[in-house]
Amino acid sequence: MRERIIQATLVAGTLDILSAFIFAGMAGMSPLAVLQFVASGPFGGGAKGEPAWLWALVGLAVHFAIIACMAAAYMAVARRSPSLRRHPILAGLLYGLLLWIIMYWLVRPTRWPALWLPDAYAGQPIGKIAWGIGNQLFSHCILVGLPIARIAARRAYPSRIRTLR
Repeated sequence: MRERIIQATLVAGTLDILSAFIFAGMAGMSPLAVLQFVASGPFGGGAKGEPAWLWALVGLAVHFAIIACMAAAYMAVARRSPSLRRHPILAGLLYGLLLWIIMYWLVRPTRWPALWLPDAYAGQPIGKIAWGIGNQLFSHCILVGLPIARIAARRAYPSRIRTLR
């Protein structure tokens, strides 16, 4: 199971951070600033200081640690629930939705109250709200939940996967 957790962490973590770089870059934020923001979760505003490269590395480590927890949690539940392994696409999409709810409705607003979704989008045009939430859901469902679920299922049913190829 450890190998699956590591693989899921690397795949989902890499896809998710690249997504964050792209979407934040489209809004004018640099990858360095994205990683410093991630580091500021557990380490506060000091993570946005100097040396910026060091805080970016801390942010990258924090990001992958969070993804590792997400992957480990899914693997632990999927180990006991064959239906999650039999239906990895649906399970992964739903797991991504659950992760989005936890991250955007619980974790972020607890750490940064101004980022509670209704407040964060207050007064914004509907197109901007849809774009922002769409990016979040895409990242969590497609780039995080789905790879984690697919990796969990692939190891659980190697003969079935081989016949599909």
